[in-house]
Amino acid sequence: MPAIRPLLPRPGADRSSCFHQIAQYSVPMRITKHEHSCLVVDQGGSSLVIDPGNWTTLLIGTNNVKAIVITHEHADHWTADQLEHILKQNPDARVFGPQGVVDAAHGFKVEAVSAGDTVEVEPFTLRFFGGQHAVIHSSIPVVDNVGVLVNDLLYYAGDSFTVPEDVEVDTLAVPAAAPWMKIAEAMDYVAEVKPRRSFTVHEMVLSKAGKDLSNARVKLSTEAIGGEFFPLEPGDELDI
Repeated sequence: MPAIRPLLPRPGADRSSCFHQIAQYSVPMRITKHEHSCLVVDQGGSSLVIDPGNWTTLLIGTNNVKAIVITHEHADHWTADQLEHILKQNPDARVFGPQGVVDAAHGFKVEAVSAGDTVEVEPFTLRFFGGQHAVIHSSIPVVDNVGVLVNDLLYYAGDSFTVPEDVEVDTLAVPAAAPWMKIAEAMDYVAEVKPRRSFTVHEMVLSKAGKDLSNARVKLSTEAIGGEFFPLEPGDELDI
């Protein structure tokens, strides 16, 4: 597991805002990568689940879940089975997603969020960005999609390359491959966001060789802007 490191400002950055961030979230935040785009974020004994879809092993035994974020309605990012198992053990967990998820998740109480919204679910502050899924093809409808910034540290844009405005991203979840992207776009995305750390998600469409190639390109782009890349595999953890 990567070592815990302090959040340090880039040269020329506002050090006061950086140290305010450290003070606000003095307990390290742990990201556990699951298959594809599912992330479980732990802070001080509480958990946040993001995008538990059909290419992710069923999340059995996930406790102390305060919130679930579903970025969009596609099945590789959420399933009824995943929600049922999580909510059975965590009946008070709140579920958030864009209107398309609200409409698709029949029988579940999903709170609609959109770009510009901020939600507090202690100990998590969730800020939402974007609004639409990246275009797959002109024949395929574009669905609602939101990116989420967790505790001003972790940013994950769902199925999009939405750049969060006026945010210095500490850790960026970068899509590795999808029908809606090419690797050059992921590399440009890293260059534009300029995260201190990055790792890849949305990798289940790739072979082992393909994932290695994608990781190498994202690593190259991350290191080019002075950041650090972590080749996380399902089950790996990153403390930030």
